[in-house]
Amino acid sequence: MSHAAVVSAGLCAAASVAAAQAIVPVAGMLPVVNPGNLYSETSASHLSPAVAAALPRIYVPNLRSNDVYVIDPATYKVVDKFPVGRSPQHVVPAWDLQTLWVTNNAEGRTDGSLTPIDPKTGKPGPAIKVDDPYNMYFTPDGKNAIVVVEAHARLDLRDPHTMALKWSLPVPGCKGINHADFSIDGSFAIFTCEFEGKLAKIDFVNRKVLGYLPLGKKGMPQDIRISPDGKVFYVADMMADGVYVIDGKSFTQIGFIPTGVGTHGMYPSRDGTKLYIANRGSNLIHGPRHGKGSVSVLDFATRKIIANWPIPGGGSPDMGNVSADGKTLWLSGRFDDVVYAFNTTTGAVKSIKVGAEPHGLAVWPQPGRYSLGHTGDMR
Repeated sequence: MSHAAVVSAGLCAAASVAAAQAIVPVAGMLPVVNPGNLYSETSASHLSPAVAAALPRIYVPNLRSNDVYVIDPATYKVVDKFPVGRSPQHVVPAWDLQTLWVTNNAEGRTDGSLTPIDPKTGKPGPAIKVDDPYNMYFTPDGKNAIVVVEAHARLDLRDPHTMALKWSLPVPGCKGINHADFSIDGSFAIFTCEFEGKLAKIDFVNRKVLGYLPLGKKGMPQDIRISPDGKVFYVADMMADGVYVIDGKSFTQIGFIPTGVGTHGMYPSRDGTKLYIANRGSNLIHGPRHGKGSVSVLDFATRKIIANWPIPGGGSPDMGNVSADGKTLWLSGRFDDVVYAFNTTTGAVKSIKVGAEPHGLAVWPQPGRYSLGHTGDMR
């Protein structure tokens, strides 16, 4: 074979590999720029023009004091606070990055609501009455808000701006449905079922439940996050004290990684190489103060824990996100009424006093083209 033929064959082989690696997204979803790292557009250098006017702030929903505290990350000081609806659970960035939604699910009552925050001013707007909004996500095409109706094992698809109800999807085998992440191509999402120790696989294009996957005995799955290459999902389980590894395509459990007591929230690093895992320090839903809280750092490439950051004196790190520059991991201290700011290089931590029982705080602005929901699942 001639040199030219060898070169041509090599180029064809490379093109075939590239074609095989290309991701075909669902209709309306933005292209996957790097199939090897779906977080490539959420690096520190990828702040969207849509967030150019947003104030740099940490928004902290306090479940028991029914308010939101606002922290200036430059000074680590609380600079504002305002009342919202009953039992605020999470602060959720909208798909178009223009609104932050506070999900007030009113735990056990019927007066749930969503409070919009304008990230350009940091101020709330009028609340919208919505049934039991424990959490909220968005379909990858941005056309639907997915309100997670935890108390009724249901997903309500709503207009992403007005929150008018479009249609509902019952998920009867998923008691305590709460957290989710989407596949790399947007064709399905996997939701955690906190009170059944299961996962539910959902197809939003065809509006159906694809199946359920039981986890370990007496499990209580919490947050879930997809790997950069889109092949596996990591599922935090607060009873198992670690992370299950799930093959998304076959919907099977392929591994388990011990982390710490009360494994809870998970957030990728800005370069897409690591996963920060919050261990809440207790296996109880309402745990004690000063528990064995810590953060474990997982290396995506090896699926190994490469660091563990304990909280001096104990604590209860729960939900949050990484700063836009990647240098700080912000987490609520659920049972200690504080917010933690971890240095992602050293693991050193600062604490800031907030309201009663802080939960799913949002760091804003975040890099990325769009938000899939929760506290900033950016793509």
